[in-house]
Amino acid sequence: MRILIAPDSFGDTLSAVAASAAIARGWSAARPGDELRSAPQSDGGPGFVSVLASRFGDLRRATVSGPLGAAVSASWLFDDRTSSPVAYIECAQACGLHQLGGRPTPRTALSADTTGVGQLVDAALDAGARTVVVGLGGSATTDGGRGLVDALGGPAQAVQRMSGVQVVVASDVENPLLGSLGAAAVFGPQKGADPASVERLEERMGQWSRVLAGMAGRDVSGEEGAGAAGGLGAALLALGGRRVSGATVVAEATDRAADVASSDLVITGEGKFDSQTLRGKVVSALNAEATDAGVPTVVFAGQVVLTPEEIEAAGIAGAYAIVDVAGSVDVAMNDADNQLTRLAEKVASGWGDGVA
Repeated sequence: MRILIAPDSFGDTLSAVAASAAIARGWSAARPGDELRSAPQSDGGPGFVSVLASRFGDLRRATVSGPLGAAVSASWLFDDRTSSPVAYIECAQACGLHQLGGRPTPRTALSADTTGVGQLVDAALDAGARTVVVGLGGSATTDGGRGLVDALGGPAQAVQRMSGVQVVVASDVENPLLGSLGAAAVFGPQKGADPASVERLEERMGQWSRVLAGMAGRDVSGEEGAGAAGGLGAALLALGGRRVSGATVVAEATDRAADVASSDLVITGEGKFDSQTLRGKVVSALNAEATDAGVPTVVFAGQVVLTPEEIEAAGIAGAYAIVDVAGSVDVAMNDADNQLTRLAEKVASGWGDGVA
């Protein structure tokens, strides 16, 4: 049997690449004769670069400014298989919440910037990239992308630097830059901002949005995705970017449809399999592709919240929870790699021509 193993990340416990490897270990232990193909997935957030690097390209490293100014080592991916090289950048590598060195606070919410992301873009351009794809998600920043613009030389120089370069904003976030659904109001509290900080961030970005409008020749603040990654989306849109679903970017770059069509079973997964999963996330998109190709889909997750009836109605052949083999949520999270391997082996050992 040909198995495509294509999970998303399991929250903060397992990256998509690690989850794919754990599933493969468990499945092959029970069914060594099956042909396994690993295709970890991402929506553009943390893990975006490692997911793509597991399939193609030249993984490079650069020392850049972290969210609070301290130097960090960040990976980016260079793909020069064609005459028009593509660079894939993950904003969380340079300005991620995990790089704050502690819990986010109002101070970090106000101070964190995207300078390092601009430095990665600059490095990609120096390497000859003609398309720059920036995955958004997991950022500690709410600076509207001002740090990125400054790192590229300021508004006028940044526009000139990006002239003739295709910019792809890889994000599933549709929020605008400003207002009650904007970057500060919706995502600021997740990054440590208290009500006073949210108000100050909103004021800052209102002023900055006028600079972005001058760069773009239009007001980008209300466009879908402008509020992604603390408004970094708005700056990229002002530099000529177009927003594309991060999951779609990964699917197209890795020719996922062909992988699905050539498989007998698709195994995917994520941290929590719930109603949100069925609304356009990686797992649902994969299941739709597999259904169209007549290939059954199995979901592994940390927890499965959906009822058997909901799972069946979604057209999913089976859904299995790590917590059920681990015995507790604590063990499932703290020993996720081993427990996911155990789950995959258990499911595979009972697998026949139908659902285990």
